[in-house]
Formats: sequence, C-alpha cells, structure tokens
Amino acid sequence: MKTIGLIGGMSWESTAPYYREINQTIREQLGGLHSAKIILYSVDFHEIVQLQRANQWAQAGAKLAEVAQILERAGADALVLCTNTIHTVAETIEAAVRIPLLHIADPTAAAIAHAGYQTVGLLCTRFTMEQAFYRERLEQRHGLRVLTPDQSDRELVHRVIFEELCVGKVEPASRQAFLRVINDLAEQGAQAIILGCTEIALLLEQQHCDIPLFDTTRLHAQSAAHWALAPPQSPGAA
Repeated sequence: MKTIGLIGGMSWESTAPYYREINQTIREQLGGLHSAKIILYSVDFHEIVQLQRANQWAQAGAKLAEVAQILERAGADALVLCTNTIHTVAETIEAAVRIPLLHIADPTAAAIAHAGYQTVGLLCTRFTMEQAFYRERLEQRHGLRVLTPDQSDRELVHRVIFEELCVGKVEPASRQAFLRVINDLAEQGAQAIILGCTEIALLLEQQHCDIPLFDTTRLHAQSAAHWALAPPQSPGAA
C-alpha cells in the first residue's frame, strides 16, 4: 500500500471526512483491521483565506508548495489537496515535488461521465466559480458543459460556505437556498450538480435533492484510496 499525503485544514471541517472516507474505503477493499497509510499536514486556514481575499494566489501557492515538500520528505507517495478552491495553485505545488498530485476534478468528472451526464451545474466558492482553472479542466480535459449560478447566487453560495459551513454551522434556511439555486441550474439544462466545495456535503445530501449530486470530497477520497492500493506501474507502461 502506498502512502497518501494529505494537505488539509482548508477547512478542517472538510478534512475530517477525507480521513474517514479514505480509511473506510481501504477497510472495504482489504477487510479486517486494515487502514490507510496517511500523513496529514493541516494548515492554519486563516492564513490561506487572508491570501485569497487579497488575491495573493502566488503566495498561497508558495506556502502550500512548502507543505507539499514536507510531506514528500516525510514519505508520502502522492499528494491529496483537501479543497477544491486551492487547486488554482495545483501547478505550483506539482512543480515543487517529484510525487504526483491527485487532482480533485478528475475523479469527479470520471464519475459524471460514467453516469452518462454531459451538462453539470457547479456549486463552490466564488473563486472556483469565477476563475477558469476548475471549469476549464472539466470542459477541456473531460468534455463536460459546466453551468454556474448568476452573480447574486454565487455570492450567496460563497457566503454560506465561509460564514457557516467552514465554522461548522448547518442552517436549514441555507439548505433551502441552495436547493433553489440547484433548481435554477436544472432549468438551464444541468443534468447533475457538482458539490465543488468540500464543505457543501455537510449541508446537502442526495436525500435532499432530486437531481443527482456529485460530492467531490467523497469521490476524491475514494479515488485516493484506490490509487494507494493499485500496484505500481512499470516504467514502460503506457
């Protein structure tokens, strides 16, 4: 079994489900008392948020690249960044280490394609909805059509994520607001919804909604666990 290096704490509310989901997947696959080999570095989210708000993405990337190097030196065989938004600096992190970064968008897109959907709604932080790094990966690498809410609803979703979910608050009124946003996206043609912030699954589960939901936290964690169990590829493998 390979060792997974988790870059967590953004927020810790969503990092905890990563640890649980990875270990549950390993136990389901191997049985008995098996658990995952994990090294976790949990950052101070306040510091990262301040850089986000100041649009200092290069500084955030440099800080997390240092974390990635620490995990690599500690023995991690691959990195899992436990957040969607910070994948905007994925290339900076990848350039700082020799081990792979398992990108959160890829297992999500694979699950959507497997289910037969082509047009999806994306709910996440305002940074992820408005910057191109995430949407373009889904569209250009995976052939999906991605819809996002209008500006007022983007602000609503962003506010709930940072002011409520990241501090552990789950408000029924916010759930209803999210369901309204989802219905609007469905009316525009969305066949499914990506919960593209790792905290949204704290608020919304499939039982709350008729349209299919794809939880990036669960899909990313499960994919990392399966990667850890896969045999190493031979140097000449395609």
